[in-house]
Amino acid sequence: MHILRFIRKTYQYFVDKPLQTGTVLQDSYQVLDLIGTGSYGIVYLCKDLKTMENKGLKQLRPSKQRKRNEVDIFNKEIAVLRMLEHKNMPTLYESFSHNGNFFYVMSYMEGDNLDKQIFFKKKTFNEKESLLFLAHLLELIDYLHKKDIYHLDLRIPNIMLKNDEPFLIDFGLAKHVASDGPVYSRKAIMEMKLQDYYDLGDILLYLLYTTYSSKSKKALPWTEELSLADETVHLLKRLLRLLRPYSNSSEIQTDLHAAIKAKGGH
Repeated sequence: MHILRFIRKTYQYFVDKPLQTGTVLQDSYQVLDLIGTGSYGIVYLCKDLKTMENKGLKQLRPSKQRKRNEVDIFNKEIAVLRMLEHKNMPTLYESFSHNGNFFYVMSYMEGDNLDKQIFFKKKTFNEKESLLFLAHLLELIDYLHKKDIYHLDLRIPNIMLKNDEPFLIDFGLAKHVASDGPVYSRKAIMEMKLQDYYDLGDILLYLLYTTYSSKSKKALPWTEELSLADETVHLLKRLLRLLRPYSNSSEIQTDLHAAIKAKGGH
């Protein structure tokens, strides 16, 4: 297994060379910088030479292009983005192929993701701030679920922060339960919904730990380490499936509102 992984990584290193700065695609998009790389894609900052605006450009890794199913996953991501009309999510402008490579162009979001904000800029959230941030995130997830879209990759690197508002990015693993697509059972759909809810709980825990300083050398469960309002503990336990899981967002909103109120919010 280790040898196969080494071969794959070596192959990717030589094949997945990022585009050079200054490269122009479609006579429209000039590559300015490499933003980052993921398991499926390479993302660039580019300039739209027609509007002179900054845009985001995502390329399917060349090493992934040989397999039809990898290309299909990339196309499904494009299809999901095409459905989005929310100011806190990417806007898709167009998709195209160039010299056998696959790309799409989206709105560019300035700023750092939540991961960098917390671990490099040392941003902290107290309990009330964490709950209010979760309320913003829940609104975004509810928007997706009403469109039968499940993100399935809610992690702090996939949340951008601007003016203390969350912006969702990276829909590479998202699934759209379309009438003309794969037939998902009610159980499978509920499991995808619960996965997004579980991830919300995981993110809430991350935020709550930003103001925690360990007094013990022994690692303890969060229920013992964190001093939280009973309402917050209840909310977390249901999100993380330690108690009966939530079945819809209105149930979460009710408990979230109670937790915010307990911390002196409205």
